Amino acid sequence: MSDSAISVIQILIGFVALVGGGELLVRGASQLAAAVRISPLVIGLTVVAFGTSAPELAVTVQAAWAGSSELALGNVVGSNIANVLLILGISALIVPLSVQSRIVRTDLPLVIAASVGLWLISLTGVVSRVEGLLMFSALVVYVVWSIRAGRQESAEVQAEFDAAAPHEQTAGRGRLVGHLGLVVAGLVLLGVGANQLVGGAVSIARLLGVSELVIGLTIVAVGTSLPELVASAVAGLRGQRDIAVGNVVGSNLFNILGVLGLGAVVAPAGIAVPDAALHLDLPIMVATAVVCLPIFFTGGRISRREGALFLGYFFAYIGYVVMNATHAEHLRSFEVAMLGFVIPLTVAGIAVSLLQCYKRRRARLSAGGTKPPDS
Repeated sequence: MSDSAISVIQILIGFVALVGGGELLVRGASQLAAAVRISPLVIGLTVVAFGTSAPELAVTVQAAWAGSSELALGNVVGSNIANVLLILGISALIVPLSVQSRIVRTDLPLVIAASVGLWLISLTGVVSRVEGLLMFSALVVYVVWSIRAGRQESAEVQAEFDAAAPHEQTAGRGRLVGHLGLVVAGLVLLGVGANQLVGGAVSIARLLGVSELVIGLTIVAVGTSLPELVASAVAGLRGQRDIAVGNVVGSNLFNILGVLGLGAVVAPAGIAVPDAALHLDLPIMVATAVVCLPIFFTGGRISRREGALFLGYFFAYIGYVVMNATHAEHLRSFEVAMLGFVIPLTVAGIAVSLLQCYKRRRARLSAGGTKPPDS
């Protein structure tokens, strides 16, 4: 059997494993949330998010241990960009996603702060072991806080849990083990699927003569983000939209604080930051996190239009990476076109979202003001 045929089989196996793993993970996580009386949002921000980041963790730690700093850093930064632009984009196109106020008030600002912090740390040219340990410690604090906050839900939310799954109130240890089993099985399938898909795609890319740099910036980063894509898409289709959005936000935080933090700890001399990442990829990662804030805030949801906008940004970014790596002839023209198109489109999109939010609030206030006064 030829190498190309083996690579195609790997890709097919990977897709099947990813779809099955995403279904098991979302089903197990949502049932676990009801059983232990923690909101699905918290499960998405912790269990699902950290589990689907397992491929990034494996690739980054292995690369850091072997001294391949560029691959370790590029995998995390590229995956975070793909998580927002590709995964939220596709998921929102499938079904508009709801955004809870906690994400806007707490979790997304934490992702922005972690992204900016990583960029500032990287200005020194290296993420040291001490800085990696501090980042990982911050993640532990966040997880403990999230779980404790999730257990202190309001009475209304707890009543919703009781109404949605009253049988869970009598769930025994065996049922909890069953839910955990689904989560573990889903994570295993996601890891296997991502590994097979990335391996097959990399092999085909090499057979086609694509450079290793392009492979690392595109295929590896996108491939390790496939578990998040499948988990978020399946969660949206199953109605668990809190898990869909929480998965992406939690994964991005885990990638920076946990994956890169642990990678810096195990790296012999920390993780070196190349100038290309410092001047292009890190700023784009920060920008993708920041642009989410007004979009999440204005509507409390991610519409299909906004999903299409995210997806367009992702393809523009990938196009630039490929053209820059291959020193394409029209790279400068592409840069000018992107600056003249992306920035105005972003400003216009945010302005439209703000206007729609303002109109909805005015409509609600007008409706409330037309009620007759009490006599």
